[in-house]
Amino acid sequence: MRLNPIVKKDVKVQSRSMKICFGVFAYELILALVFFFAMFLIQENSVYSISNIYSELVVLYPVLAITQFAILGVIVPVRTASAISGERERQTFDIMMTTGMTPFSVITGKVMTAIVQSMLFIAASLPIMALSFVVGGMSWSYLFWFFAIALLISLFSASIGILCSSICKKSVSAVIMSYGFYLIFFVATVLPVVLYEIYSVSGQYARSVVQSGQSYGENIYLLLLLNPAVYLAEFFTKIMTGESLVNEISDMTATTVKPGGPIRFVTEGHHWMIVSTILFLAVSFLFLWLSARRIDPVRKHANKQRRRKPA
Repeated sequence: MRLNPIVKKDVKVQSRSMKICFGVFAYELILALVFFFAMFLIQENSVYSISNIYSELVVLYPVLAITQFAILGVIVPVRTASAISGERERQTFDIMMTTGMTPFSVITGKVMTAIVQSMLFIAASLPIMALSFVVGGMSWSYLFWFFAIALLISLFSASIGILCSSICKKSVSAVIMSYGFYLIFFVATVLPVVLYEIYSVSGQYARSVVQSGQSYGENIYLLLLLNPAVYLAEFFTKIMTGESLVNEISDMTATTVKPGGPIRFVTEGHHWMIVSTILFLAVSFLFLWLSARRIDPVRKHANKQRRRKPA
């Protein structure tokens, strides 16, 4: 299998730089502070309870995992947001596009470089994460799921950053736009649900439900499938308690949900995690495809020719 030249070049450059060492050090320092703070809370809690302190170390798994996911969600878009716009600022973008690589190969190379760096950080955190497995008694299969979710978050965050980088000419603008996209996925998917909840408790809505016998507005909850916070909350709730957080959605709308409807389907079993994962992957590859089209010099030249062509 032939390695992407951009990945090969960027990994070599990063491995020879002290920035990656400082980055890993800062990453481990944040995890260490969170670890000691969590241990302090666990110790304080065990003083007032008769439970074994070792059984409470399983809490380290969601605490450290969420901390790492939050860090990846912040640094990965910054890393990829300067991938294309940075090449333009250094005036090396045109030279890169004259190589035999396709635009999609360039985009995937930049994204894979960010993912490799993310996996390096995740691997560096294994000694701390292992405590919740060795001492806390958690199944080692959860470590595999932790890697899988980290890979998904890295891909999703990198796709947002690379799309913004292909749109903006300046890296600063691309970074700001990346966080704007984050705001859309975190807030814009929740706001319609909140408005629906407010409307659903009104007297007008209650009368319409009584008259019609059913309401189909509950499908607005499907927007939460694209909310990363809900995705992680469902994942850790399933692991730590064996219950489903999104089943509460089904309970809240049980009297008005159409039998066999979409919302009923996704709140059964593991359907929510499966459907949400597929949607995040689809959105990520859509962003990668749009980024490749954005930087395609042949397409840009064709568009310019069409504009210059007289009517």
